[in-house]
Order: sequence, then C-alpha cells, then structure tokens
Amino acid sequence: MPQDDYYAILGVARTASADEIKRAYRKLAKQHHPDRNPGNPSAERKFKEVQQAYSVLGDATKRADYDAYGSVGVGRVQTDPGGRRVYTWGEGQAVNVEDLEDLFSAFGGAGGGRHASIFDQIFGGHDGARASAGASGRAGPRGGSSSGRGGPRSPWAQPRQAEPPQSGEDVTEEVSLSFEQAVFGTNLQLTVQRPDGRRETLDVRIPPGVCEGQRIRIKGRGESGGGGGQPGHLYLVCRIRPHPIFTRDGLDLHVTLPVTISEAALGAKIEVPTLDAAVTMTLPPGTSSGTKLRVKGKGVAAGAAGERGDLIVTTQIVVPKDLTPRQKELLTLLQNTETHSPREGMSLAAGLKT
Repeated sequence: MPQDDYYAILGVARTASADEIKRAYRKLAKQHHPDRNPGNPSAERKFKEVQQAYSVLGDATKRADYDAYGSVGVGRVQTDPGGRRVYTWGEGQAVNVEDLEDLFSAFGGAGGGRHASIFDQIFGGHDGARASAGASGRAGPRGGSSSGRGGPRSPWAQPRQAEPPQSGEDVTEEVSLSFEQAVFGTNLQLTVQRPDGRRETLDVRIPPGVCEGQRIRIKGRGESGGGGGQPGHLYLVCRIRPHPIFTRDGLDLHVTLPVTISEAALGAKIEVPTLDAAVTMTLPPGTSSGTKLRVKGKGVAAGAAGERGDLIVTTQIVVPKDLTPRQKELLTLLQNTETHSPREGMSLAAGLKT
C-alpha cells in the first residue's frame, strides 16, 4: 500500500461519504491511540498515518485536491490574482493547471487515479524526476532543456520537495510521589533531558487521586516536530511511595486501629488518625477485633468534583503483655462470671458433621 494512499489507510472506498470517512477515522484513532498501546511503536506509527489521512480526507477542499492531483497537490492548487488556477511550489513558482492537464493528456490519462499518479511522478519523487526530464526535454531548443544555466526555469523542472510535517516523539518519565501527594495532588518541577543533551525544567500539575502506575499526559511537552509538525507529548508514570499506616483501595483509605480490651468491651470515644487531621469516632460496646467501621469523606478525592471516598477503620484488640496484680484480679473475676464460650460449635466432631 502506498504511504500516501489515504483511502487505503482509513480502509474506505474513494467514493466514501464524509460521514463514512469520519466513522472510519474515529474507529482507527481509538484502536491505535498511544494511551491504549503504551510502548508500541507500530501502533504509534499507524495512529500518525490515520491522523494525516483524516487531515486531508476530512477537509472537502483538501480531499478534492488529493483526488485530482495526489498528496503533493494538497493545498498547492490555488487561484492567482488574475483568476487562473495554478499549482505553486518552491519559492513563488507556479504553473497553470490547464497546462498541467494538457501534459496529463499527453501521458494518456486524465482525472481520477491516473491523473493523480502522473502528477505525483512529476512533482513528488524519484520517478517524477525522470518524467520531469522527459517532459522538459521537448520544451528546449534542439531537444534540450530550457532550464539550463542562465535560461528561464522550465515549469516542468523537478521542484525542491519541502520536508513533510513530522510529529515529534512522545517522552515518558517516571515521577515519584508521596502517598499524600497522590491523594491530594501537587505541583512538581520535573527536569527532562532532551536528545541534544539539553536539560529542561518543567512545572507540572499532578491531579488529586492518581494511582500507582497511572500515566498523566502533558500535552505538547515531548520532542519537537519536524517540518512544522506538532510536538509530541510528555507522559508521566506515577510511582507512589507507601505510607506507614494507611493503605488504599480505589477511593477508600484503610487503617488498622489498636484498641484495649475494656474499650472493645465497654465501648469508647476514640481518636482516629486521617490524612487531614484526627477525628473522634464512637466505638460501640462489644466490638470484636477485626470489626470494620467507616468514617465518611476521609478517603481519596474523586476528580474535579471534589467528592472523596471514605476511611475504613479495622479494629485490633491489643492484650497487655505485663499485667499488674490488680489487673489479673479483675480479669479473673471477669473470667469467673463468663457463661458463654466464643468457640461453641468449633469442636472436631461438629466439624465432621455432614
């Protein structure tokens, strides 16, 4: 498939409607987007081809020029001040389109794919250089070229090809964040080393609620494009350092809270740490170890709306290792009053019942 066969790139017929072209573009752009194919050079090349094809076929004027003259004719056929349609190239050089069409007829074809193919040969590549030489050979005296040294430039001479726009390469950098920076967002200064050895410092914004391994796109801060092409993007891969007491599950934060035997048995008002400030939580009487309690709105921020997840508190009853004589006496009194075993139904015989 020729590189500039834009219809083939989008997988549509030359007679496709504007809506068909748009649907094909959206499908392929989504399929090959770099965000869905990280580290896949083939998908990235395909994505750029699809973008280039749609930039021409999605524009009615450019599409008409492309259908008539091929890729090198896009944007080059214009109307001069005298009202003539001309093809322009190089530094202000132009030729009447009607003269070009006479030349196409001499090659045995006009219009459609044949027309565009001959146009590409004359103005767009190595084969064009040979076709150009053959055409200009008829114009000069005694079979020679009229574009010799000191003579007027032949309208059929091979023009200098402008460098086609090339999008800049994307850049990927890892960024280390504290647990709090990932939850609440932060501004960072990031130093990026460019291919020419130059080091550039960028101010970047990390949004609240980013996860481990999440990619953040900084638009247009990748490598510069060539020939006036768009710059690439900078992708930041988030690496989040662990917190000493908190863990995270989606938008919820989790913390294990140690409690005493008496607090668990009798209930209590207990101070609970959060990432903002400590809050007071009611521990119900008879709380067992491993009970989960929820503190609303003390989790991770959820996007621009500012809504937050919750803090999940898991209780852990801590038994003192060194009891005083008085504590032993009181616990013995408690033990003597207990009439119910928490292990009822856990005997081996019960476990073997079917």
